Formats: sequence, structure tokens, C-alpha cells
Amino acid sequence: MSLLPLNLLRYLIVCRVNAPMVWFSIYPGLEFSLILGSLIAESLPTVQARPWKKAMLPWQAYGGISAIKKKALRIVPDAAWPIESVLFCYPGKKAYGEGEPIFLEMKLIGESADHAHFLEVILPALEKSGSSIDRTRQTPNALWGKFDIQSIFAARGPVWEPFVENGRLDLHYKPTPSQWSEGLDFHSNARRPLRLLKWITPFDLAPHETVEDKRKSSNRITLDEVPSLRDILGAFMARMNGLSTGKRGASTRFWDILDEADRQAFEAATAAASRVQMKHGSFQRVSGLRPGRWFGRQEFSPIPEIVRPYLGLASIFHIGAHTHFGCGTFVLF
Repeated sequence: MSLLPLNLLRYLIVCRVNAPMVWFSIYPGLEFSLILGSLIAESLPTVQARPWKKAMLPWQAYGGISAIKKKALRIVPDAAWPIESVLFCYPGKKAYGEGEPIFLEMKLIGESADHAHFLEVILPALEKSGSSIDRTRQTPNALWGKFDIQSIFAARGPVWEPFVENGRLDLHYKPTPSQWSEGLDFHSNARRPLRLLKWITPFDLAPHETVEDKRKSSNRITLDEVPSLRDILGAFMARMNGLSTGKRGASTRFWDILDEADRQAFEAATAAASRVQMKHGSFQRVSGLRPGRWFGRQEFSPIPEIVRPYLGLASIFHIGAHTHFGCGTFVLF
């Protein structure tokens, strides 16, 4: 598949804790989204702030930034930023000591893949969240106001290029929205075929489900909820079709801008995925404090080579519900 229609900026942000102990009260992706989104909404001029303030409205039921003082969320707010973005906090601990790093990958997608916007709007909010924040709106051991930005990298294919080192910003570095794909190779060089898929963030491939349905959901996954390999490819294409393409108006789907060869290649991969059987699956229900619904791992019969590039893309762009909070990504092995 041609990767040219996919605009993406991937940033890896390394935050270094500068307090004796900090911890996340709620799911890390939620905290980063709430704090940074609120600070951005407070800092922008009135007209520019309007979509950010609207996006933060669902948090008002929990007290806005003060939501991080709560012990539980009844339900994860539908409060994605007004730009196409993913806040993927790398799996780690709940509590961190002084000097320990916290890794956040921020992804700006489609028409939102704008490095200038990152430098002018998002980075200042990140700096403020690390250096100063109203202590009355958080728990004593919250992360906010207690970390330094050590480094920031931008992805060029499989390589991370630094443009912030030891807190110093290189203004001459200007990543492009297409460099993320340079040199990427999703084909396996392993001696054994790939069979295992591990979800490293919660997933929910049934986002049409209502809040009431989710509350009534069992702690055991049903057969209908277990994603097949074909379901994962379908969720990937649904994700792509939901992103802005910047082509011929906002209603143009990703599928519409693919050439015939790319469409046929994806259809062939989907047909191949349909023949792959799941041998074993192990899933756990996530708590109400987290977005998504399930954690787990799946073992399949050997995954065909034709399918792997699409799985690789799905893992980068995330699939299903709550992708903004980092849900819906996995690793293959």
C-alpha cells in the first residue's frame, strides 16, 4: 500500500521526574489529555480557544483539571482534542521516583500534522504542565509541576531524531508529515512466522456501544467481541476513513484516494486474513478508570506476509474507540 496519503508526525517526549515521588491518579493518557488540553484552552486567544474549550466540556462534570483528584471515573469522557491526535503513554508504572523517565508518544495526524502548531501551542503547554500548575487542583503527589522535559524526538521511519536535548530546542529542525514512513519495513525477518498479537493498550472495536451497555458488560469477553484478524484490518480501514485526507473536501474518505492497485492489495490482504484462525486468546476486562474495554493477547495460525504491513500501520495509527488516549495498539511476535 502506498503510504503517501497518510500524514503523520510522531513525537517521543521524555519527561524526567524532579520530585521524590509522583503517581497517576487516572489512566496516564487521560491525565495528559486533560491537563495539556485545559492549559491550551486557557492560553489561546478567544477565537482559537473556542474549539479547545468545547472539547474540554465533558470534563466539567468531573471538575475539569480537578478530575485528577478523584478516586474514580464513572465513565471515560468523550473528550478528544479538536485536532487529530494520539497521546500514547508507554506502558509503565503508576508511581515514579525522582529521576525516572516517563515516555509519551504524541501523534499528530492528517491535516493536524503541523510541526509549527506543536512548537507554538502544544510544547508551551507541556512546559507549563511540568513547571507550574495550581496545586489546589491536584493531589499532593500528582505529576504536574514536578517534571522536566529532557528530550523530544521525531520519527523518521524506525529512527528517532532528537530536536530537544537536555531541555534545549533546535529551531532549525523541521520534520515533515511524510518522514515517519521513510525506511519502514513491516515484513518479518524472523525465522519463525508471526503468530502472537499482544494488545499493549486497552482496545474496544465496538465503539457503537452505549454507555449503559458498557456498564452492564460482563467481565468475560464474548465470542462476538474477540477480534479476528479480518476485524482488525476492517478497524484499520475504518480508522483511516475517519481521518482527514486534505483531498477534495472534508468528506473524502481515505479509501477514495487510494489507486486501484492499493485497493486490490488491501482486499487481497483482507481475504488472506479471513483464512487465519485464532488458536488461543486471553483477555481481561479493564476497570472503569481506563478507556477501552479489554487487554489481552491472541495466538493465530501463521500470519501471511501480505497482511503484516496493514497490521503494522494499524498499530501505529491505533484502532477502535478512544484512540486519542492511546487505546487500540499492539505488538506482533
